[in-house]
Amino acid sequence: MDKNILEETAKKMMAQPKGILAMDESSPTIAKRLASINTENNEINRRRYRELIVTAPNLSNYISGAILFEETFDQKMSDGTLFRDYLNTIGILPGIKVDKGAKDFSNHPNEKITEGLDGLRERLSGYYAHGAKFCKWRAVITIDQDIPSEACIESNMNALARYASLCQENNLVPIVEPEVLINGSHTIEQCDIVTRKSIKSLFKNLDMLNVYLPGTVLKPSMVISGQDNSSRADSSTVANMTVDCLSECVPETTSGIAFLSGGQSDTEAEEHLNLMNKKNNLPWRVTFSYARAIQAAALSAWQGDDTNLDNAQKILIERASRCSKASVGEL
Repeated sequence: MDKNILEETAKKMMAQPKGILAMDESSPTIAKRLASINTENNEINRRRYRELIVTAPNLSNYISGAILFEETFDQKMSDGTLFRDYLNTIGILPGIKVDKGAKDFSNHPNEKITEGLDGLRERLSGYYAHGAKFCKWRAVITIDQDIPSEACIESNMNALARYASLCQENNLVPIVEPEVLINGSHTIEQCDIVTRKSIKSLFKNLDMLNVYLPGTVLKPSMVISGQDNSSRADSSTVANMTVDCLSECVPETTSGIAFLSGGQSDTEAEEHLNLMNKKNNLPWRVTFSYARAIQAAALSAWQGDDTNLDNAQKILIERASRCSKASVGEL
């Protein structure tokens, strides 16, 4: 582990006024994205869609790094350039999602455990050799009656810490993503309790495994009401409770925080981020690592038809620009 390399990469990832673009949809998720615009899910169309994203004019004004799916990391664009190499040429750090997805957690109904640690050391060595600068691993925590269990939280946070330590061994900055799902009818107070438990467990495990926090990025969900709750908390409450939670649970030496949008609407995702940065003098940079909140409107405008490409890219850049402004409280 070279702490200087890790810290330098993390600082670039957290550079103002930028955020991290999540374009690492798994195979089932990208299939749903393309199905929503009646476009066949094949390798060519996946390339076309992801090329639309990375070639949007001036993307690097708003985006510091892009999380790629394994296919995209090794994929060539229409002119034969590797996506990862193209991103480097426009000043965007290439990263890669390395987990193998959330699977059913044995003996724990309705809970998930993220897999992918087997063979990870060797995979990470290869990714670094081919130009990756950072990685991402997502853990999923569900709120429902009698869950999450302590076993689910502890097992997922320990796996996140083991992944992070392996990343840093290979001079790759780990993005650690403990996502408390928005699915359900839970209150914001219930979300706050579970989010605090999860983040405290995460940093306990990171400390136990000697993970270097100035070379680590946290990608949390916001403290927010379940999407099926009939009386959801307002934006100001979400922003205030999220900041309070993070201030009490996240060590100040952590390089930065990049939120996931996690089922929020585009407006919600940018408004909550803007309020957090407008109201508070925070010890770490607080920005975004959004997927749907940046891409969804552009995907809808594209419809798989490249005659719509320019308009789709304008929409993508508008979304990235608004999220960028929100990341410095200037929306």
